[in-house]
Amino acid sequence: MRARAGAPRAISPAGRPLRALPESALHERFAQALAAHDGVAGAHCVHELWMRGSYVAQVEAQLAALWHAAAASIPEWLPMRYIEWLPAVYEIAATFRPGRRGRSNLYLVLLDFEDRRRGPFGVYVGMSGYTPAQRFDQHKAGIRAAGSVLKRGLEVLTGPTLHLQRIARADATRIEAALAQALGDAGLLVEGGH
Repeated sequence: MRARAGAPRAISPAGRPLRALPESALHERFAQALAAHDGVAGAHCVHELWMRGSYVAQVEAQLAALWHAAAASIPEWLPMRYIEWLPAVYEIAATFRPGRRGRSNLYLVLLDFEDRRRGPFGVYVGMSGYTPAQRFDQHKAGIRAAGSVLKRGLEVLTGPTLHLQRIARADATRIEAALAQALGDAGLLVEGGH
């Protein structure tokens, strides 16, 4: 698919390219994205409303509409379901900066904790030489799998850690532990982060 002029294509969701738009313009742009079956533009609209703290029902309805209209072009960084604490994860992850480039990738996996009292979701923090999607698939296939991801893993939360890809192993090791600690300190149920 070709990018339209002015569309936020390769821009990280953490950069929030639509932050300056009023809510009415976001809704208009979202309607245009649905009509054009443009998953990327629609994802940025949903993401911006989500980061602004829009009502759960509104975000869930937009996610459903976007998946119905443009599933093939939705970027991997947009979660498939509403997660209340996603804005906090973006803020926390943004505080970590790698020093050097390398081959390691940090990743987050949404965990299903509906059977726990602390909320329906948790997060697994990991690092790997594989892409986050490849490593998630390995976990789910039982290859060097963390039990929490094998049993409870729902999807990779790619957006918050896009800036923590292809970094030096020493940086990844340090950031993995610190990110897990920071997310836990923020009240999330955290697994991994060794």
